[in-house]
Amino acid sequence: MRLRIRQGLWAAAAAAALATTSLSVVHADVPPPTTAPLAEYDISAAYVSGVSSGGFMANQLHVAYSSLFQGAGIFSAGAYDCAQNSLSTALNACMATYLPRKTPAQLEQLTRDRAAAGTVDPVANLSGDPVWLYHGTSDTTVAEAVNDDLAAYYRGLGADVVYDHDSPAGHAWVSPIGPGSCSVTQSPWINDCGGDPVGDMLGHLFGTVQPAASSPTGRLVQFDQNAYVPGGNASSISMGGEGFAYVPQACEQSSCKLMVALHGCYQYYGNIGDTFMDKAYLNEYADTNAMIVLYPQATASGLSNPRGCWDWWGYQSAQYPLKTGPQMTAVVNMVKAMSGGSASPTPTTTPTTTPPTTPTPTPTETSACVTASNYAHTTAGRAHQSMGYTYANGSNQNLGLWNVFTTSSIKETDPGYWVKC
Repeated sequence: MRLRIRQGLWAAAAAAALATTSLSVVHADVPPPTTAPLAEYDISAAYVSGVSSGGFMANQLHVAYSSLFQGAGIFSAGAYDCAQNSLSTALNACMATYLPRKTPAQLEQLTRDRAAAGTVDPVANLSGDPVWLYHGTSDTTVAEAVNDDLAAYYRGLGADVVYDHDSPAGHAWVSPIGPGSCSVTQSPWINDCGGDPVGDMLGHLFGTVQPAASSPTGRLVQFDQNAYVPGGNASSISMGGEGFAYVPQACEQSSCKLMVALHGCYQYYGNIGDTFMDKAYLNEYADTNAMIVLYPQATASGLSNPRGCWDWWGYQSAQYPLKTGPQMTAVVNMVKAMSGGSASPTPTTTPTTTPPTTPTPTPTETSACVTASNYAHTTAGRAHQSMGYTYANGSNQNLGLWNVFTTSSIKETDPGYWVKC
C-alpha cells in the first residue's frame, strides 16, 4: 500500500493541463449500482474531499489520518475542531460568527498536542500536502471568515494551500454539471458557476490532470457499510446501510489513486438518491485520471441528526475529530479495505447520542423560523440565525437541529427555549 507518495512542484504543470480542459460538457448519468463487497485495489495515494459538513469531516480525516491521506479538497467549511464538542460554538462561531472561536494558531497547537498524545497522526505529515479550498461570496451558511480560518490553519501547518474565494457561489459543491444556478443555496446543493472547480481541485491535489471524460464508463459498486463500522451497526453512528464506489475500468487491473468524496447535510443517498454521485463531476475525471471515487454515506438519525450531516461538532461521539471517532474509523476502514490495509480497532469508548453540555449562546438577535424555503443545509442550516437543539417539554434531550429564539429573558435549560418551526 503506497499511500504517502510525496510529489514535486506542480503549479505550472497543473495550470497548463487545466488550460486545455474544455468546459463544454456532454454528460451521461452515473451508471446503476452493482451490489458487491468492496474489493482490494492497487492504490497509489489517497485523498479526501467534501462539502459543508462533509468538508469539516474531510478536514478531520486529513488531519487525524495524515499518514493515510495525502491532500484534501474542501468546499465551504472551517478549521479542524472549530466546534470544540459544542453545538452552540458550531452554530454561532463556526458557521455564523456571533460568538468567539479559537484562532487558527490555537487550533494548530491543539492539533500538535493531540499528535503528541497519539490521538491524531504526526502534524509533520501535513507539511507540503496539497490543500484546495473553496468558498463562494453568496454563501451565507458558513461565513467567509470561518473558511479563511481553515486556510490559515493549514498554512500554519505547512500545507500547500490554494484558496478560491472569488466565485459568487452559494453554499454548495460547485460543478460544471451542477443543476443549481451559481448563487443559490438550495437542494441538491450542487451549483454551476461557469467554470470547473472540480478540475482545479484535482489539478492542485494531483499536480496534473487530464480533461474529464464526456461520459462515465466505469462501474458503480454499492456495498454494505455495516461491515466497516465499529460494532457493525451503521445506523447507530448515523451512517447509511449502503455506501458506493465508482471504479473506472482501468483501475480493475492497474494502480490508481483513491478519492474519498463526502456529501453535505441533506445530500445523503436516502434523501437525494444518486444526485451527488452523478453531478459532483468526479466520475468523469476518475475515468481519465486513474482515480477510484469512494462515496461513504451519512444518514438522518431520528432526532439526533435529522439532516444527515457528518459529525463535526459531537452530536454522536465526543471523539468525533480523533482517530477513534466512530465515523472516522468507519471511513478509514473502507479506505484500508480497498488498499489492502487492515481495519482499525473498534474504539474503546461506546458511542453515545447524548449531546455535550454547551454554554448558553450570547443573545444577539431574535431568529426567524426556519422553513423549507430558507433552510441552508449545513448542520442546522442556519440562514443568519442562531439555532440549536430542540428541547421538548423542558427536558434536556438531543432532539435535532431546528430553531432557537435567543431571547435574554430565558435560559437554555428553560422549557420552551428550544422551539421547532
